[in-house]
Amino acid sequence: MEPRLNIFGSPVSAKLIKHLVAAGRVVEDAGVPLTTQELVKIRASQINGCAGCLDMHTKEAVAAGETAVRLALVAAWREAKVFTEAERAALALAEHGTRLADGYGVPDEVWENAAKHYDDDQLLALTSLIALINAFNRLNVMLQVPAGDYVAGQAAAMHA
Repeated sequence: MEPRLNIFGSPVSAKLIKHLVAAGRVVEDAGVPLTTQELVKIRASQINGCAGCLDMHTKEAVAAGETAVRLALVAAWREAKVFTEAERAALALAEHGTRLADGYGVPDEVWENAAKHYDDDQLLALTSLIALINAFNRLNVMLQVPAGDYVAGQAAAMHA
């Protein structure tokens, strides 16, 4: 598959991505474990069918210490015993925040469960992270950005 546009060659997209990445850095520093952040990005990317983000965040999760078993079970996290209650709360929030078009929003019980595990700043970070990964997913899917050649740390090096 060839991308519809060269997202890395456009001054407009470079500026946009720079701002999205900067917002992501704020989220990274809010105290949510890095592996939880990657699990949330992976789950949203699975739902949205974004191969580019799945490639990137699976490799970043491995670099952060995630195991193959946990990564293989992200899509079936409800039935898997390998996730903590805090990770489950973040994954539920990610699913509901990603599926807003289904018309259910984020149910109070999902929010309240997340609030048991994360403070206000962390909850804001998680909701922002979900919004950001959804933005990246939509860009990549609409532009048909191919996947498979990402190397862990590549994004950080490009945006340093």
